Amino acid sequence: MRKTTSKTWALMAGATGIALLATACGGGDTEADAGEGSSTGGSGDEQITLTVATFNEFGYEELLDEYEELNPNITVEHKKAATSDEARDNLNTRLAAGSGLSDIEAVEVDWLSELMQYSDMFVDLSDPEVEDRWLEWKTAAATTEDGTLIGYGTDIGPEAVCYRSDLFAAAGLPTDREEVAALLEGDWDHYFEVGKQFVANSDAAWFDSAGATYQGMINQVENAYEEDDGTVIGIDHDTVKDIYGDVLTASVDDELSAHLLQWSDDWAAGFQSGAFATQLCPGWMLGVIEGNAAGVTGWDVADVFPGGGGNWGGSYLTVPAQSEHPEEAKALAAWLTAPEQQVKAFQSKGTFPSQVEALDSPELLGTTEEFFNNAPTGEILAKRAEAITATPFKGPNYFPIHTTVSDALTRVDVDQTDDAASSWEKALDAYESLGLS
Repeated sequence: MRKTTSKTWALMAGATGIALLATACGGGDTEADAGEGSSTGGSGDEQITLTVATFNEFGYEELLDEYEELNPNITVEHKKAATSDEARDNLNTRLAAGSGLSDIEAVEVDWLSELMQYSDMFVDLSDPEVEDRWLEWKTAAATTEDGTLIGYGTDIGPEAVCYRSDLFAAAGLPTDREEVAALLEGDWDHYFEVGKQFVANSDAAWFDSAGATYQGMINQVENAYEEDDGTVIGIDHDTVKDIYGDVLTASVDDELSAHLLQWSDDWAAGFQSGAFATQLCPGWMLGVIEGNAAGVTGWDVADVFPGGGGNWGGSYLTVPAQSEHPEEAKALAAWLTAPEQQVKAFQSKGTFPSQVEALDSPELLGTTEEFFNNAPTGEILAKRAEAITATPFKGPNYFPIHTTVSDALTRVDVDQTDDAASSWEKALDAYESLGLS
């Protein structure tokens, strides 16, 4: 079995960015032989430099060095933003300005839909060489109605449950990952019921925050805020209100939450203090946990997720039409997102591949994580990817609408400045201020 240890990677949230104000022409077509070990940088001896902008951890450092070795006429400069929202703000600003973007820009799935409105500002990446490379729903999200493909899929975020086996043992719960998977199998109400059993016998909380739990729940709703045609549903309907109420009941009334805002310093410290026992866990979260819980023993991963399957996060590589080297940039993007390279990225940083062929790779399926009690994370996440039956529609208004609810949850659960009813009224006011209804 191949073993790998994770590093710290992706923060997944973002803030509302600057509106796009410009238009541009689309780019041309290229052919890209994206196989492992292939030189894909284009013909000729002209020395060129390509810039690649990512955020957090994509696992590309060694891959970009490898690409330069395969293509001596190409130098690759890697620009890495600290967070997803920093990358989003930069992309929106420079896209509106009409200049200053990298040859390849990484885009996170939650704000991809905002850019789909401006598909003519990106190179069309559709190509026979990459047809059927990705899971169908991954490609569909980056494809316009006229068939323009603006992004090559990098990773996805199939969700499992990470847990502290030592805290489970102290509370009288099973600790073996297969037994934990059986224990947690079921819907969200069942997950909360097991949580009640745990907190009755422990000083630790069951999960980190209401906001993180809501994220896992809402990601299983196909049309939470918008219909597939972009028609805005909003937040004042039973689906959103029921999930909002259920998660706050579990978090506050049943005292299952540690009241720690994800990505905050207090949240990071909570991993060291054993503040909570379970963590909703897409593949990229493994490295976040390992980084924050360095020196802590007991973390493991169970092949289960409340309500079935779920996907949280994932990104794409785009080529802005501003690029002075669109053909070479397209070739590099194709190479980076080929199955062979994505398996290497997963082994480096835990970014779980979105490529169909990679999901059956022995290298991927044989990956284990020493920090997580040698859990077979490659196999577990592959099964969790198979469990995803639907993904939420995220249109151009998804992000700002979602923020009105997540802010409401934070006021009640983390800040503790409002009760559920008063905070919901503020969420309705915040939604109205968006001017979407």
